Amino acid sequence: MKPGLQPQTRQHVHFSLDLTTVTSVGSRHGRPAILEVDAAGVAKDGHKFYCSANGVWLAEGVPVEHSLVDG
Repeated sequence: MKPGLQPQTRQHVHFSLDLTTVTSVGSRHGRPAILEVDAAGVAKDGHKFYCSANGVWLAEGVPVEHSLVDG
């Protein structure tokens, strides 16, 4: 988590707007790890989000200061 969220072997970090979708998609490969992101803070700092044709939100990464929101 030190560098924030990175795409690893993918081109982008993938996001969803709702817990149902993220749980369903994340469960395809075992138990999902679900993190909440301060998307408004990320965008305010100039990082871009993109919405794919299938409705999945993408970003090149998320800086560590926006990676986890203590809720």
